[in-house]
Amino acid sequence: MDPKLTEVSQLFERFKAALVRNDFDTCSRLLSQLKILLIEFKSLPPLFEETSNAIQELTLARDIYEHAVVLSVKMEDQDAFERDFFQLKPYYTDAGGRLPQSPQEYPILGLNLLRLLVQNRIAEFHTELELLSTSALENPCIKHAVELEQSFMEGAYNRVLSARQTVPHETYVYFMDLLARTVRDEIAGCSEKAYDSLTVKDARQMLLLSSDQELFEYIKEEHPEWEVKNGSVVFQKAKESAPCKEIPSLQLINQTLSYARELERIV
Repeated sequence: MDPKLTEVSQLFERFKAALVRNDFDTCSRLLSQLKILLIEFKSLPPLFEETSNAIQELTLARDIYEHAVVLSVKMEDQDAFERDFFQLKPYYTDAGGRLPQSPQEYPILGLNLLRLLVQNRIAEFHTELELLSTSALENPCIKHAVELEQSFMEGAYNRVLSARQTVPHETYVYFMDLLARTVRDEIAGCSEKAYDSLTVKDARQMLLLSSDQELFEYIKEEHPEWEVKNGSVVFQKAKESAPCKEIPSLQLINQTLSYARELERIV
């Protein structure tokens, strides 16, 4: 094996061992070294030169970037996820015909769709969907993200929240938790505008929480302005609406008639 390929492979094994231990500092340091070493492989994007070890180098680089995406999720770093995903994507598209399909391809593509949904980048979500093949759209990881987007757009928040229990891949939990938080905040915002108060039971059911304790913790962390008393959740009273300014109707009528007369003269 080529010495440089051997060096990268050995370093990658150390990276994977650190990832299993959740040693994120070591992972980040080794990943930086790996990316620098990959620059020396001319077979990789964007050059795609036909070298003697091209297939091995492409396969190894794809594996490294897939692990980098998983690392970003474990570290809960959405910026790193986006960077690593876009470095990985050419291995699925431009080099896809030269390499055997990775078993991680559909889980990672679905994970990216979920990230776009969490970030409310719906246009980009649909753009990515249009680039996928029919077989990809039938994959459970892709279908999971598509069904979530449909439920979210329909306002079927109970389906969105319950979907966390049926995630197709363990890496999806982080983004599902973020999406659940977004959904609960949306429900909470609507609730405090629609009601002066709700019983603890009704508030818990509306926010789709499993226990009163979860409700109290949610209120403490997200809505400390709400008050729990006498078995009810009392929402913060909406501030009195600012008095509407009186519309100078007579002045507007005179101006409109004036404009009409001027237009008639012009015609």
